[in-house]
Parts: sequence; C-alpha cells; structure tokens
Amino acid sequence: MANILVVDDELGIRDLLSEILNDEGHSVDLAENATQARAARAAHAYDLVLLDIWMPDTDGVSLLKEWATAGTLTMPVIMMSGHATIDTAVEATRIGAFSFLEKPITLQKLLKAVEQGLARTAAPAPVAAAAPTASAMALGGHAPQSANALAPAPDTTHAVQPAGMAPAALPASGPSAHQGFDLDRPLREARDGFEKAYFEFHLAREGGSMTRVAEKTGLERTHLYRKLRQLGVDLGRAKRNQ
Repeated sequence: MANILVVDDELGIRDLLSEILNDEGHSVDLAENATQARAARAAHAYDLVLLDIWMPDTDGVSLLKEWATAGTLTMPVIMMSGHATIDTAVEATRIGAFSFLEKPITLQKLLKAVEQGLARTAAPAPVAAAAPTASAMALGGHAPQSANALAPAPDTTHAVQPAGMAPAALPASGPSAHQGFDLDRPLREARDGFEKAYFEFHLAREGGSMTRVAEKTGLERTHLYRKLRQLGVDLGRAKRNQ
C-alpha cells in the first residue's frame, strides 16, 4: 500500500481520486490548496503526489519549485490541469515533475500514471524487480499494482452464497427453477435476485474493488454504487473478504 497526497482545489476531483486510489489499496491524504499541501508534506513522507496546477493561493508549479529548492521533492509528482499550456507542462517537467495528466482524467490514464510513478519509487528496492511475488505486488513495498495486473484471486465460486440462489447441496429442479434460481416469484424479485447474485460474484472475485467491478460490468461508478445500494449488497462484507 502506497501513501499518496492529492492536492486539488475542486472537492469533486479530490473525492473521486481518493475513492479510486482507496479502491486500489492505497492510503490517501487530501489537500485543497498549497498551504494544506505544505503542511501535509512537512508531516508525512509520501510515495506519490497528484498536484493540481491552478489553485487559488499558490499554483502547483510554484509549489513544486518550492519543494525542489528545499530538497523535499523526494517523491514522484504528477501534475494535473485542464487549462495548462504545453509550456507549463514542460516547465513543470524541467523542475522535477514526473508526468502530467490533462483533465478530465480518464481512469486508465490515472492508474497507469500512478503505477509508473510508484514503480520509480520502488526501483531501488533489491530483488523486487527481478523476482516479483504476490506480497511485492500488494503495494506493501510500494510495488506498482494496476487494475489489470493483479495476483491470482482465490477461488470464490463457493465462498459467497448470493441471495436468490438455491443451496449447492440441494440443486433446484422442476418448472419453477432454472440454473439454481427460483423463478416462481414476481419478475422484479427474480430479476433483483439475479442482479444481486451477479454483483456479489464480481465483488468477491475482484476483492471488493469498485474500480475493477465497474470496469468488468461496464457501469459508471456512480451508477454502480446506486445499483448496489438499491439491491442491498453489503459492500462492507466485500471489503472484509479482501
């Protein structure tokens, strides 16, 4: 698990990035301006910083320059902006920024940039690059982990008995049952039972990661959260089973 600082003056962006990175197993601190970012950096050592360029008090490039001058730019910094020019991006890179993300930031670009930044942080670690193991890939030693580079998940086929499914020891039969589902009930209830079983299966298989479940099921994260709450899926249980 990596320690990441997200600095952005927009609440919605801070919350979204925090949610995604938490789902990936990282510990995330938030700052809404340069003042809070300075305090956070002084109090903690971060493995990575996501830093917005345009902020109301001090812009991100100036803050980056402060850290570089003070010798505290010891972590990869990924700059973010929806209005920055190429010259601004080049200047930030010259000062010491690791990379640049243009807003709106896509999920794939965010995870790839974070993975690459953490890989640079973990590069000096001996042996880790030559012989990656499941524990090394779990971010405990700051090794990169992405949505498509996961250690093999345990077989959870029988670990969760979703609502609406007949017990494995007593297979359903007859005209009112099909593939383990009780069809002798109203259509809405039968459909909800299937959807709940479907999402519980994917949550168990993806270790409770909403990011990966959203990608797997083809739903937007907001829609996915709304659907899970509607179906009464226990998200806390999925997290505990990681």
